[in-house]
Parts: sequence; structure tokens; C-alpha cells
Amino acid sequence: MERIAAGLLGIANHAYNILFSLGSQLSLTSLACALAIAAAFLTLRHLRRRGHMRPRLLLRALFPRRILRHRSTKADIGWLLFNCFVYGGIFGMAGLSYQFLTNGVLNALIATLGPVTPSALPELAQRAIVTVILFLAYEFGYWLDHFLKHRIPALWELHKVHHTAEVLTPVTSFRMHPLDTLVFGHILAATAALANGVLAYSFGDTTYQYALSGTNIILVVFIHLYVHLQHTHIWIAFRGALGRLFISPAHHQIHHSTNPVHFNKNLGSCLAIWDWLFGTLYIPAKTPERLTYGVEPAIPDAHTISGEFLSPFGRFFGVLFGWMRRRPVTEAAQAQ
Repeated sequence: MERIAAGLLGIANHAYNILFSLGSQLSLTSLACALAIAAAFLTLRHLRRRGHMRPRLLLRALFPRRILRHRSTKADIGWLLFNCFVYGGIFGMAGLSYQFLTNGVLNALIATLGPVTPSALPELAQRAIVTVILFLAYEFGYWLDHFLKHRIPALWELHKVHHTAEVLTPVTSFRMHPLDTLVFGHILAATAALANGVLAYSFGDTTYQYALSGTNIILVVFIHLYVHLQHTHIWIAFRGALGRLFISPAHHQIHHSTNPVHFNKNLGSCLAIWDWLFGTLYIPAKTPERLTYGVEPAIPDAHTISGEFLSPFGRFFGVLFGWMRRRPVTEAAQAQ
């Protein structure tokens, strides 16, 4: 009984951290901010067009029945419940990789360039610099992970699970296959460790970022501003300079589009700068574009455990082993 009670207490504590920690991706404060921003945006848009807005109409605009009742939304909720408890373990492994790689980068720099004296910069300035650089490293890691998964067939078979969503809700971000999350966590660990190792060497000591609940404070701000709105039906488009700097909700909705013009575009998380730099940016129109979501060709058993949890393992290893069998033949042909 004590073990059962301890297990239930652990689950309750984990759920509490997910909902009430400010740095959590699914904190109630970030969801409330997203809801408030969405409601204000829809109200202002409707007032400009009609001059009035009824509460019932606003509720329908915020929570369309076609989305609430869609089987894709039900699958998203299933993935949410599953991944809330898987994420911790996977990112725990990525955390070990992060520490190992950080120490490796730092030791390599010391061995190559020699030791350095600690920086004379105030701690406030050092921590501010580290916070900004690690946020940029996170954004680059997110973009790189996304780029590879849209270009490498074996990785696409895992990431495709996320793109089988036929409607978008804030919990669609949890629609991630465990192997996809594992790759994501370790790519983020690599880019962050490289940046952190260089920073530690530059300052002559380890300097910590400003964070809330272990999450970079800049990322927390973006999560509370509009990250949740990226997986919704609400078209909020950033244009001009803003559209080249930030991934608006419309940017990411385009990323999920089945229109070939939109394929492999807008791969960033909060920032559009890496997309802009590497040519994967598509700036959305001011007025909503007609979009459909999902993957082509459609997966017959999408939104099921078999289709989105079990089958991706087979497709991933099938593509991977097929590539490995073809590789010696290709190398032999090139040698001739």
C-alpha cells in the first residue's frame, strides 16, 4: 500500500508541475494567456467587421464543434496523457548528454587554447548573455531537428505522426512519437551544449541562464505570448520585418498545410531567423489562406495506437535498413 500511495503521490506531483510550473509547456498560466489573446484578437476583428460581439459567438469562434469533436483532437488528448509521463524520462537522458557534451567542449577548448581567467563582467551581464545565447541555440537546435526530419526519410516516418493531425489544437504539440522526441531531445542537447561550453570557456567559469522551472526565461515569455496559438485555427499573421523575425501562429499553420507550396517551410519554433537565413521561410498572407492539414497520402489508421504508435517503428526501421542495404552498392559504384 505504501508503494501504491508513493506512486500516486508521484503522479499527482508530476501533474501539478505540468499545470502550475511557469516554465511548463502546458502551464495553466500560458494556456490562460493564449486564451485571452485569442479572445481579444477575435473580438477586435469581429468588432471592426460587425460592430458588436456576442459572448456565445465568441465561444463558438474559440471552440468550434468541428474541432472539439474531431477524432484527431481525441488522438491529441491521448498523446498528451502519454507524453506527459514519457517526456520527463527522455529529456532526462538528453540532460545527461548535455552535461557530457558541455564538459567535452569546455575541456577541448582548454586543451587547445589554454585556460582563461574569469571574466570581469558583472554577474547580471554574464547571465543575460548566457540566457540570450542559449535561447538562440535552442531555436537553432529546434530548426535543425525539424529540417533533418523533413529531409531524411527514416526520421520523417517518425515525425510524420505529428503531421497526421487533421485539426490543430494547443495539445497537438504533444502529438509526438517517442523516438521522434528522443532525437529532438538529443539534438537540442548537442546545440545547447556547444553554446554552453563555448560560453563557459569565454567567461572562465560556469554561468547559469535566467530560468523559470528550469526553462529559459525568454522561451517562457514566448510560450505565454503565442506558442500555443501556433496549433490552433486562429489566423494571426506576422508580416514584413516581424514575419522574418518571429514564427507567428499563421507561419506554423502553413507548416502543417497539405499544399505542396508549403512543404518544408517555417521550421522554427519562436523565431523565423533560421528559416530566413537558410531559405525555408514562407511569410503568410494577411488574410487567412484556405488550408487543409494532415499528410499525403493519408494514413488509413491515423489517430489510432496501431497507426501512430506501432506502425512508425516498422516504417522507421524499414527505411533505415533499406538505406543500409543500398549503401554498399552505391559506394561500390562510386568507387568504380
